[in-house]
Amino acid sequence: MTDTTTAIRIETIFPAKDIQQRLEGLAAEIAAKQPKNLLIVPILKGSFVFAADLLRALNAAGVSPEVDFLTLSSYKKSRASSGQVAILRDLDLDVEGRHVILIDDVLDSGRTLAFAKDLISARGAETVETCVLLDKQAPRAVNITADYHAFVCPNVFVVGYGMDVAHRYRELPFVGRILD
Repeated sequence: MTDTTTAIRIETIFPAKDIQQRLEGLAAEIAAKQPKNLLIVPILKGSFVFAADLLRALNAAGVSPEVDFLTLSSYKKSRASSGQVAILRDLDLDVEGRHVILIDDVLDSGRTLAFAKDLISARGAETVETCVLLDKQAPRAVNITADYHAFVCPNVFVVGYGMDVAHRYRELPFVGRILD
């Protein structure tokens, strides 16, 4: 794909078809655990497309969770994490005694997911699991692994399928990397 307005080239890493097939598998894995009192918490903004498609796959697998959203940021408009995680929008629902699955787009440094997991645990969730679209092969700044992941990703900056660079390319139906 080429973005003609700025002559950016994007190489597809994970095609839309592969993503959709993998989501069905993730939904089956989650459904097999028969989670009770389930709350799905997508971490916005990057996970919104993944979370929406996963929620539909969960429904098809017989799982009907409640959903709330948490907006965190560590990137702003950069391609590198700032190292600081900020809450931009907090949850509306109480997590106490709930089984919570955090949904995020990419696990790379681990700071955002670890921050969210610690936050939800401290608020009294019964369990907190994590599900990411991409488990990036990158050094972690913190010790965390995803309970569920769709794909292992090379250590490259990715866009598409909800993920962006400076608020662009979220609409792409695939995951790709910008070619310099």
